[in-house]
Amino acid sequence: MSLCNQAQLITYPDSLGGDLRALADVLEGPLSGLFGGIHILPFYPSSGDRGFAPITYKEVAPQFGDWDDIRRLGERYQLTADLMVNHISKHSPYFQDFLRRGRRSETAELFITLDKIWRDGNPDPADVARIFLRRPQDPFSEFVIEETGATERLWTTFGPRDNSEQIDLDVNAPRTRQLLMDLLRHLRAQSISIVRLDAAGFVIKKPGTNCFFVEPEIYGFLAWLRSYAEGIGLTLLPEVHAQAQIQARLAAHQYWVYNFVLPFLVLHTLFNRSSHILQQHLRMCPQQQFTMLDCHDGIPVQPDLDGILEASEAQVTVERLLKRGANLSHLMEADITHPGFDAHQVNITYYSALDADDDAYLAARAIQCFAPGIPQIYYVGLLAGENDSAAVTATAERRAINRHNYSREEIERAVQRPVVQRLMALLRFRNTHPAFGGRFSVLPGSEGELRLAWHNASATCELQVNLVTTETTIHHTDKTGRFRVTRV
Repeated sequence: MSLCNQAQLITYPDSLGGDLRALADVLEGPLSGLFGGIHILPFYPSSGDRGFAPITYKEVAPQFGDWDDIRRLGERYQLTADLMVNHISKHSPYFQDFLRRGRRSETAELFITLDKIWRDGNPDPADVARIFLRRPQDPFSEFVIEETGATERLWTTFGPRDNSEQIDLDVNAPRTRQLLMDLLRHLRAQSISIVRLDAAGFVIKKPGTNCFFVEPEIYGFLAWLRSYAEGIGLTLLPEVHAQAQIQARLAAHQYWVYNFVLPFLVLHTLFNRSSHILQQHLRMCPQQQFTMLDCHDGIPVQPDLDGILEASEAQVTVERLLKRGANLSHLMEADITHPGFDAHQVNITYYSALDADDDAYLAARAIQCFAPGIPQIYYVGLLAGENDSAAVTATAERRAINRHNYSREEIERAVQRPVVQRLMALLRFRNTHPAFGGRFSVLPGSEGELRLAWHNASATCELQVNLVTTETTIHHTDKTGRFRVTRV
């Protein structure tokens, strides 16, 4: 299906007003005309990770609303929902049956007992040493089967090994594939248009590899899933945090991808007042992509920027962000490519990352809106939110710094701020100017400026960012064909 070439909103189901009905009201009220699509972060019943440990996909968590609320939004906006293709909650009925009955369970096939990977069930230490880790030690957990008292050792990529909430799925098993097809059919029936495949890079486990984005096997699995999804009118969006060349290879297979390089590289560009590296990246990055500057996770650093930005340069930018209140998610020791530098993601609001400088912030958003692809705007970024350090203290969750829940009153106040008004005007321009349906180009300019352009027949628009002053202007045709200059 063709995607709507307008800005999309990323939000939790309860972050703009308290629930899905409040979200719909806000979108038709103070946020009217800003978005052609919405990515609603997991709204299913979940046992952890703020929705990313789904117990079932067949229900909407009652505190958020119901399927009628989802379908109503899907009728007005191009709606994106998450499918945690790598794992499911340990509290799901599938895993609970396995815990009771072990390998006698009808759902046992869904999960990865280690004898599926190593014949005797004992991992080769050399193989384990290669695995791209998301937690200390190894990605395995032990569970005691109720009926037999036997201990089963399973693959669990995320969470503590003694109490992982997320149990990996065996995507090669027929029963798992049947489950995935059933879930895709269900989501499509709820007016979902795009399914984001969360943690897609981890689905293939193969001895002798790092078990992350294992080629060519990953393409075989994705091709099978895409063939089914497209047949029922769904677009798939694999979520893979990896080096830019991996995103390029995914794009070469005609998948929509994320530009996870852009958020950090825009900060580096503004901090250093130099457009050289960003210009190179924008000339080479995929066209069929979603762009973002912030999201429910942190700003990507490694491995996303590897090969784009020298580690020493990235480290200077990270240190600057730490002084502005950021905290870090770290790579595991086995994953560190650059000794002494283990930054995986930086947790900070994008507005605070730019020191609450309105002009710098609007320059960053303008770059995002002019970059190739469809811009996704995270709800905290939309409202130019600042660091919620109190939430980090209260929850002991680093990422809570950028996950503030807004009441309707807070939203009404935020949209009156000049910085938010300017951003809203920029998004409406991005949504409606016909040039964005045409050809993108990076125009030549000095190192201290950035010039990006779109041309579509007689419709043109050109972004000019002065990186020294952060003054940002758009030179564009209007509906009559006359040229106008608009200050962002």
